[in-house]
Amino acid sequence: MDWLQAQKSLTTELLPLYGDREAAIITDWVLENLSGWKKIDRILHRSDPLPPETLATYQRYTSELLSHRPVQYVLHESWFAGMKLYVDENVLIPRPETEELVEWVLSTSPFPHAILDVGTGSGCIAIALAKKLPTSHIHACDLSPEALSVARRNAASQNTPVTFHELDFLKPATWKALPPIACLVSNPPYIPAKERTQMATHVTDFEPSQALFVPDDDALLFYRALSRFAREQMPAGSPLFVEIHEEMGEQVQHLFRSTGLNDIVLRQDLQGKDRMVKATT
Repeated sequence: MDWLQAQKSLTTELLPLYGDREAAIITDWVLENLSGWKKIDRILHRSDPLPPETLATYQRYTSELLSHRPVQYVLHESWFAGMKLYVDENVLIPRPETEELVEWVLSTSPFPHAILDVGTGSGCIAIALAKKLPTSHIHACDLSPEALSVARRNAASQNTPVTFHELDFLKPATWKALPPIACLVSNPPYIPAKERTQMATHVTDFEPSQALFVPDDDALLFYRALSRFAREQMPAGSPLFVEIHEEMGEQVQHLFRSTGLNDIVLRQDLQGKDRMVKATT
């Protein structure tokens, strides 16, 4: 099999799962990973045969992709804010809308001295902030030791100084392990469990459930904890930035308002969906 045949074969096999555009994107990503060549270079080498070990990896990748495993987990890489990060099934795959949350945080001026990313997962938010804000102290916490292992790996690969904390943020007693914080950022779990059946297999079967879902009867539990932490642990006027479920903008705003937060702003993402809320203590 040469590189042109590999491209045509993988694209054809992925079409029923992903459609034309996404199948082509995934195929290009896989072939670049396997070959180390950009698309133009693969065109120049399109008649070159795949080495035996590369062909074996190609066949394994194809099998995993056809089982609905996300390409980011297959290749163990995901792009976020211009950074190539390691990901596996212990962490969520970073999303473009979360990059928008980071950009909103970065628009704050003057910038807080100490920032906490709650539920850091792959570390994408904390690491992106650390890269852009070298004079700020960036902290990040997560309940999962496996997720924190991934986050530490990414921080090291990006040469970014982030301090990681393993703790259950929903238990206020654990907050005493954290230093003074002046800005809170979080993309917490926010999808009601009942929505699982409506979601794509490549999400529900592979991404970590505890990072996605919340109880149907208490979908705002993380926002309640974040609000309490902000009010009890942060100075007056400190900002809080959160990503939200597109259908819960009004509920999150009401919760923040009723718990004493101020200057509440709802922002849409580039797709026009309610996606982020900012408030101050």
